[in-house]
Amino acid sequence: MLITENMKISEVVEQYPKTAAIFRDYGMGCFGCAAARFENIGQGAAAHGIEITTLISALNKAIEDNTSA
Repeated sequence: MLITENMKISEVVEQYPKTAAIFRDYGMGCFGCAAARFENIGQGAAAHGIEITTLISALNKAIEDNTSA
């Protein structure tokens, strides 16, 4: 399953814990806050001024690395 910008931040971190480090690297350490339960990745990236395509690519690379290990 690929991560998309429409997925909720909290759900992605819960399903793929390794993504927490990616969110932090991009300045989105908010995955533990209340907004993360309601905001999707696209909304969070926009709020933080993050280029969504780059973030989604990094998140998917992290889970690909996780599944191939």
